[in-house]
Amino acid sequence: MAVCARLCGVGPSRGCRRRQQRRGPAEAAAADSEPDTDPEEERIEAGAAALAGAGDGRSAGPSSPPRCSLLELPPELLVEIFASLPGTDLPSLAQVCTKFRRILHTDTIWRRRCREVLHRYRHILGLWQPDIGPYGGLLNVVVDGLFIIGWMYLPPHDPHVDDPMRFKPLFRIHLMERKSATVECMYGHRGPHNGHVQIVKKDEFSTKCNQTDHHRMSGGRQEEFRTWLREEWGRTLEDIFHEHMQELILMKFIYTSQYDNCLTYRRIYLPPSHPDDLIRPGLFKGTYGSHGLEIVMLSFHGKHARGTKITGDPNIPAGQQTVEIDLRHRIHLPDIESLRDFNELSRIVLEVREQVRQEQQQEGGPEDAAGLGRQSPQPCAESPAEQAKGPGDGGAEAAAEPPAQSGQGQPFVLPVGVSSRNEDYPRTCRMCFYGTGLIAGHGFTSPERTPGVFVLFDEDRFGFIWLELKSFSLYSRVQAAFRNADAPSPQAFEEMLKNIQSLAS
Repeated sequence: MAVCARLCGVGPSRGCRRRQQRRGPAEAAAADSEPDTDPEEERIEAGAAALAGAGDGRSAGPSSPPRCSLLELPPELLVEIFASLPGTDLPSLAQVCTKFRRILHTDTIWRRRCREVLHRYRHILGLWQPDIGPYGGLLNVVVDGLFIIGWMYLPPHDPHVDDPMRFKPLFRIHLMERKSATVECMYGHRGPHNGHVQIVKKDEFSTKCNQTDHHRMSGGRQEEFRTWLREEWGRTLEDIFHEHMQELILMKFIYTSQYDNCLTYRRIYLPPSHPDDLIRPGLFKGTYGSHGLEIVMLSFHGKHARGTKITGDPNIPAGQQTVEIDLRHRIHLPDIESLRDFNELSRIVLEVREQVRQEQQQEGGPEDAAGLGRQSPQPCAESPAEQAKGPGDGGAEAAAEPPAQSGQGQPFVLPVGVSSRNEDYPRTCRMCFYGTGLIAGHGFTSPERTPGVFVLFDEDRFGFIWLELKSFSLYSRVQAAFRNADAPSPQAFEEMLKNIQSLAS
C-alpha cells in the first residue's frame, strides 16, 4: 500500500493514515490489530441501517425501497469498482474506513492499473546491450511492483570473479494518472528526475534524460571521477600504480560519461540449452588484465563453443566473439610437474593446432561448417604485461563432460611464467580443450586469432590460457535469474549474435 499511496500522491499532506515510509514489523503488527471499524465507518453503517430500517416500518418517515451500503458489497465486487476509478480518487477512498483501506491493499487493483498504463512498454522487458562504444553493458528491464525498472548489471570489482554482480537503476516508469505513465531518469546522485523512453522498434529502444544537471556533482568533474572510480573499481586512482592501467581507466570515464544524456539499447537473448551441452550455457564474468572484469556469453554450436562479449574494451569491443572452443579436440594435460613447464604445454597445444589445420584443409578450407576458422573480430583483454596486443576476451565457456563421466578430475596448476589476475583459481579441473582467441591492438587494430587452452573446472567456472601472451583468464558464472530473456527460437538467437557482432565490427 505504501507504494500505491506514493504513486497516487498520498502522504501526510493529503491526510493519508498510511504513511509512505516502510513500516517495521512492530508497526505492521499494530496496524493489523486495528479494529475493523472506525468512527467514519460506524457513521456509514449507521446511515445504511437507518435506510434499511425505513422498509421495516421502524421509521416514522415515508416508506422507501431498501438501499445497500458499499460496505455491504462483497470484497470481490469492491475490487472491481475500485479498479475502475481514477488513481487520484483512491487516496480519498482509502481514508473512508479500515475495510476500504484493506481492499485497496489488493494487488489485483494495482497490477491491473499497471498493465493498463504500462502496456505500451511491455516490449522493453528483458535483457539489453547498451550502445556505449566498445564498452557495451548489460541492462535488465523488469516489472517491480508498480514500476518498470531498468537495472544496469555490473561485474564485481577486479579480480574477484566469484563475488556477486552489482547493479544500479538507470530509469524507471511508474503510474501517476489513470491513462499515463511517468518516466524518470535515475542516473546520478541527486535522485529521480524527468526522463523519456522511446521505443524505436520491437528489439530496440532509447532513453533520454531531460535534466542532466542532476548528473553533475558540486565538486565538478574531479569529484565525479573519484566517485565513479570508487563505484567502478572499488579503489582510488592512487591505489592503481600501473600507469597504463590508469590511462585505460581515465579513458573509460571520459568516454562513458558522454552517454549520460541519451542511450540506445538492443535486445540480447540468453543462449538456448540442449541436453547434450557439456555444461549449462549462460553469462560469465571473467578477468581481462588491466581492463578489469568483463561479461561474456557462453553458447554451444554443435561441436564448438563460443564466447561473445557483452561488455568490452578498446582492444576488443562488446559484441565481438572472444574465443572459440573446439570440442572435438580434447587436450590431455601432462603430469603436474611437467605442466609447470610452459614449453611442454606449448608443444602439446601447437601439435593440436597443426592437426586442426590439416582437418580443415581436408574439409574444404579454413572455414568449416561450425565456423572455427572464421576470421571474425573477437574481443581481447590487455595482458598483464600490458603488451601492445592483449588477449581476446578470453574465456568463452567450453563444454565439459557431464559430472557422471568427469570422475574426480585431475590436478591443475598454471605453468611457470603464465600470469593471472586471480591466483585463487581451482587446483583441479575436469578436462581441457583446444581453443582459439583473438588478440588485437588498441582500437581493435590488427586482430589475429591465436591458440589457447580452455580449462573446465566445474559447472560454474572455467579458464582460458592465452598461449602467445602467457596469461590466464578465470571465469565464473553470473548467478542471477533473468526473466523475459529466452530466445523465441534457436534461429533468433543466432541472428541476435550476428547483429551485435556486426554492429561492433
